[in-house]
Amino acid sequence: MQKENRTPESNTTRRDFLKASAAGSLALSGLSLARSAHAAGDEVIKIGMIGCGGRCSGAAAESLKAGPFVKLVAMTDVFEDRVQSSRKRLKDMFPEQVVVADDHCFHGLDGYKNVIENVDVVLIACASKFHPMYAEAAIKAGKHVFVEKPHGIDPIGVRRVKAAAEMAEKKGLSLLSGLQSRFHKGYQETVKRIHDGAIGDVVAMQSMFLRGPYQLEERAQGYSELHYQFRNWYHFCWLSGDDVIQSLVHNMDRASWILKEEMPKWAFGLAGRSSSFGEIYGDMFDHHTVVYEYASGTRVYALCRTQAGCYNNSSDIIMGTKGKCYLGNCRIEGETNWEFKGPGNNPYDDEQKALIEAVRTGKPINSGHHMANSTMVTVLGQIASYAGSETDFDAVAKAEFQFGPSPDATTLQMEPPTKPEANGNYPLPRPGITKLI
Repeated sequence: MQKENRTPESNTTRRDFLKASAAGSLALSGLSLARSAHAAGDEVIKIGMIGCGGRCSGAAAESLKAGPFVKLVAMTDVFEDRVQSSRKRLKDMFPEQVVVADDHCFHGLDGYKNVIENVDVVLIACASKFHPMYAEAAIKAGKHVFVEKPHGIDPIGVRRVKAAAEMAEKKGLSLLSGLQSRFHKGYQETVKRIHDGAIGDVVAMQSMFLRGPYQLEERAQGYSELHYQFRNWYHFCWLSGDDVIQSLVHNMDRASWILKEEMPKWAFGLAGRSSSFGEIYGDMFDHHTVVYEYASGTRVYALCRTQAGCYNNSSDIIMGTKGKCYLGNCRIEGETNWEFKGPGNNPYDDEQKALIEAVRTGKPINSGHHMANSTMVTVLGQIASYAGSETDFDAVAKAEFQFGPSPDATTLQMEPPTKPEANGNYPLPRPGITKLI
């Protein structure tokens, strides 16, 4: 059996990009104003960051690469030190384009309001719980938006971002998803060939996001419990949604694309924690397997894992009646033998270029047709994994359920939604016992 090769792109993160890149007064309120401003020759596009970790810093760097007329003017994060650290790194990379004054560096949970007020384009990549709320607020204010995946961590959040996408369409604003695979030229050509019948009817997919843990934050002296959870937010479900939602969303977006946006009927999951113990791992599972079944008869076998020292892979194998496709390598085998030869591209760069171009030309782009649905597929998988039972897609999509408090009701003074037990571990869902919807 031929082993799949993993492409470097499939394992790239915005944090990796930012590290690699570091080595090597007009406020627009809406599209109609943007058209007149750019038509008059003033090409300055002001961007702002909500979140100053690796993801948003990487997105800002990619946006600034779109041209010298892009200026970073405002930043916010829950923590002031992250704002200052990101500003310094980006200033070193783009000294003429990073013009964030001290009074445009904000921190806390309300800083997003100040960023939105001062920019044309809002880049959102922070604790994923807040993505829908911040995207909604920016679009209500008439701003163009890039929002990182996942686009919600629960049914209520995903429906909120879907409504925001519809609002953006009505207002003529751009809304770009961080699901960058659809900007990958090799994937585009490969999926086109699948749609044209190169592997026949799609029967099954093996989708994988197998890796070590996300960045782990030790508890520092003086941290309150809530402070610590925000510092280590990837590892707390009420802030991140756990790993099906965080990681497999890329794979399931590609699956939806390949299946021409068909949504699954139902799913079941097998998941738990086997090797990641201690408070630093929060209340996340460290392995998941989700099986999705579609009305067309296709099944997707989706696997994610966050354990160190294990086999890593973050690609997809698509099996059809006439052949199979190794998507990470853009290669088809069977009755048709083909491999993408390029030229390739950096999809992270190209999605930001597309957003900036859309703002400049007044021709908005909107990822709403796939970003909400693909995220909801992973919400289905996460809930099925926690419950341990067969779970219906339509029931999840309509459920009045959210992880933790509403983002609107979250404060830095509230009681933490979860606390460690006497053994230092946080309580976990119990498949077969836990009921969420």
